[in-house]
Amino acid sequence: MSRRPASRPAVKPSTRTRAQRRSRLAVIGLWAARLLAMPVLAWMLGLLWFSLTLPGAAPLSVKSDGVVVLTGGVGRFQRGLKVVESGAARRMLISGVGRTTTRRQLAAAYHIGTRRLRTTDLGYEAIDTRSNAEETARWVAANKFASIRLVTSAGHMRRARLELARVLPAGIAVLPDAVPSEPKAPSLAVEYSKWLLRRAALLAGAA
Repeated sequence: MSRRPASRPAVKPSTRTRAQRRSRLAVIGLWAARLLAMPVLAWMLGLLWFSLTLPGAAPLSVKSDGVVVLTGGVGRFQRGLKVVESGAARRMLISGVGRTTTRRQLAAAYHIGTRRLRTTDLGYEAIDTRSNAEETARWVAANKFASIRLVTSAGHMRRARLELARVLPAGIAVLPDAVPSEPKAPSLAVEYSKWLLRRAALLAGAA
């Protein structure tokens, strides 16, 4: 007599359902991970572009009516002073100076004579990049300037120009004159993120 082949044990519906559910969850998890990775990858690529395309110094042969120095970084004041003394600009604004700082104190801090600051204006109202731009716009209007040279760090330049574009009249020419940034990845990442967020806010209509 021939023996009947043994039948396979039936898979319980509940077991099959659990396996299908786990499979679906695995697929969903994979796609969720990919979706989360995309903005991270985009941010990293953007940071790479930001780091590799930092602006540099502008030649002193290019003239502007005034030069604006944003406080907060090494070498900015010295660059602004060099611009004025070379004849590349007629007057300088140092935006974001402490409220009690005088020309004499500033000259003493940089070991220069006060006469070298006779064409320098001190701006006491700015506390951040946004108010730097607003203070600059008032100074430009008061002096009836048609062009300015902007001095700040290379990493900060894009955000500073973004804020200036928000408040300056369209006909005012802005020449970026960047002081080299310290090659520190964390500081550049912070500047890049601030620029991205502010750009997004302005595109969304924020003031």
